[in-house]
Amino acid sequence: MMSVTEPAKAPLRKSIGLPLLVLASGQLVISLDYNIVYVALPDIGAGLGFSDHDLQWVVSAYVVATGGFLLLGGRAADLLGRRRMFLVAASLYAGSSLVGGLAQTPGVLVAVRAVQGIGGSLLFPATLSLINTLYDEGPDRNRALAVWGAAGAGGLCFGSLLGGVLVEAFGWPSVFFVNVPVAGTLAVAGWRLFPADGPWDRSRHFDVAGALTATGGITLLVFLLVQAPAEGWDTPAALASAVLSLGLLALFAVVERRSRDPLVPARLFADRGLLAAMGVTALFSATFSSVPYFLTLYFQTVHGYRAVATGFAFLVPAVVVAVGTQAGGRAVSAFGVRRMLVGGMALGAAGAAALGLALTADGSYPALLPGIVLLSVGQGAAWTGMWIAASAGVAPGDQGIASGLASTTLQVGGAVGLALLVGVAGGVGQNASGPGLLDGIRTAVFVIAGGIGCGAFALLALRRTTSP
Repeated sequence: MMSVTEPAKAPLRKSIGLPLLVLASGQLVISLDYNIVYVALPDIGAGLGFSDHDLQWVVSAYVVATGGFLLLGGRAADLLGRRRMFLVAASLYAGSSLVGGLAQTPGVLVAVRAVQGIGGSLLFPATLSLINTLYDEGPDRNRALAVWGAAGAGGLCFGSLLGGVLVEAFGWPSVFFVNVPVAGTLAVAGWRLFPADGPWDRSRHFDVAGALTATGGITLLVFLLVQAPAEGWDTPAALASAVLSLGLLALFAVVERRSRDPLVPARLFADRGLLAAMGVTALFSATFSSVPYFLTLYFQTVHGYRAVATGFAFLVPAVVVAVGTQAGGRAVSAFGVRRMLVGGMALGAAGAAALGLALTADGSYPALLPGIVLLSVGQGAAWTGMWIAASAGVAPGDQGIASGLASTTLQVGGAVGLALLVGVAGGVGQNASGPGLLDGIRTAVFVIAGGIGCGAFALLALRRTTSP
């Protein structure tokens, strides 16, 4: 398969607001789809007859498929056309969501979640690379990424509220049916508003061997990180996944060295800004993105909140995160991306520490708010800043794969981080109880605070070593 040339930007300038609204809505769909099923899991399990062991795969199938296919999705956006991949991904979301709402067996629903994950792995880099090529680097792109980031970060929190309302009002299938008209509308809007992909560039070819080995290796790695903490690292499935993943990733490295048009061009690994951004995305997902898991346990298990009440508890962080993304975009223009990232992460570390102190058996929700506000402002600012850093200085023809690299580290970092945090917290989960549960949640939040703080110091140290 061959790539496409860059489309002209001029026709889009007349209606710049509508395309950005569509792109932000695409990110909102990805974020909502990741989080909306959490509160529906008990009803899904009872309705379809899931065993306790298998119910986790309603979430894990999505995570594994998304993490495994992001590199492929990123390069496909560069070579096959960003608008084409956006339309394919949105249509895939709409169709799989319809099937998911009609599912009658556990196997069908898990398969649907895997297909939705593939849709996310195509939609995320297509959306991000469209922003990075339609908007000039600098203030315009920073503002666009701030709006896009607000939609994504807000969706992660609003997903719990929307899921709770839909499940109580219409039942668990509604968390799938709601995606059908939204994703379908996105496909139509993208087809009408985005510039057509240009003619084929026959000088470049798709690296099939690299795509297969990378996708297989990363998929097995994410599967291992999701499955092993619950089942054990010495089980046959875990050992086989580890060996096969390492083998495929080693083969991928060999293939890339010999390929004339590799899936991941070696020049990208010489880009210090992109490498730093990949490190920040991994740390962000391992720390900031793990907080909702432990807060959900605290609200529902320690204090007995119902699904809708838990969703409402996430309204404040959702709003503050959205504010943080806008503040982050402006701060980048004023102070530079590195300073803004350090400041955002410092706020996040202070907020997580304050939140940990407020997590008590008889604590009230207002007592949590100072920590939640600081943490959420830092999270929003860091979210915007890390995507600005990932796109800065990258050639237009590589924006898709650069987005794929950064988003892959986001997924893998989240899987690694949550597994480590659950282990540090003593294995706390949905079925945990007793005084050890609260101690474990508090320990995890303090570790998150330390991790974010270490990341801020690392960025400061990196600046000192590279400033000459």
